[in-house]
Amino acid sequence: MKPAFSVIFLTVLIGAGQGLFLALYACELAGAAAERGWLVGGALVSLLLSALGLLASFFHLGHPERAWRAAAMWRTSWLSREVIALPLFMATVFAWGFAHMLGWPGTRWLGALAALACLALFLCTAMIYASVRFLQEWASPLTLVNYLLIGCASGSLLAAALASLSAPAWVEPLALAALLLTLAALIGRTAALLRNAQLRPRSTLQTAIGIKHPAIVQRAQGFMGGSFNTREFFHGRSAGMLRSVKWFFLAAGFVLPALLLLVLPASAAVLAAAFAIQLAGLLAERWFFFAQANHPQNLYYQAIS
Repeated sequence: MKPAFSVIFLTVLIGAGQGLFLALYACELAGAAAERGWLVGGALVSLLLSALGLLASFFHLGHPERAWRAAAMWRTSWLSREVIALPLFMATVFAWGFAHMLGWPGTRWLGALAALACLALFLCTAMIYASVRFLQEWASPLTLVNYLLIGCASGSLLAAALASLSAPAWVEPLALAALLLTLAALIGRTAALLRNAQLRPRSTLQTAIGIKHPAIVQRAQGFMGGSFNTREFFHGRSAGMLRSVKWFFLAAGFVLPALLLLVLPASAAVLAAAFAIQLAGLLAERWFFFAQANHPQNLYYQAIS
């Protein structure tokens, strides 16, 4: 498939925002309610990441003025459910942060509602892709697992970086959580890569065009210019580039941040550098996630693909 950078930024940014909130809420449950300034600041950062992701999604729309219609098919469409879940998550996080800012009681209950909205958003976002059965690379429970683990890993690392500025007591627990979640995300993503490397197309060129001859080779596309099919269902990059992107995102998205957390003291500079490196790696990971999906129609348009 052809990766859309708007969707890449959407999924990576909102995932980090979701993971950040879950880390903050876990700290609140563990006794960090007195760190009001840090919790409020973290809520604002979570909202900012979610808003930036939402803004990026508008660049994926042919008619942004009709974006409200995307929620109309919520009964059957995971995309419509995501369109509902994202503003709900943002609204509940805002309420949670606002309650902390004013010192109101009951923040744990607001946080519980926001956590449920957060998990629902993870589910909706991942199922947009995991529910597409004819794209075998996506149609796996590992898609949901990896979206959740990657978001929580990046969010925990960001929470540790923010804690280093105003809540030092929580830096070490959050850095440890970020390390464990990053390693878990590495295992989950590696499992998906190994699974996808063994996939074989369920269709063949013969079944694609309805001809049973054993030796069929496409010599020409059949028309002079390109089309929607040849532009939107294949990334147009070489196999060598895909391998390079794969090794880059494994290193930058998982291995290097884990090494920084494991070897160096959890200072503000180290945590900020680890998060910046991880963010770059996760953007590459999400590009690879879309590019690796091989649409069955490429069997027919193989002369272009």
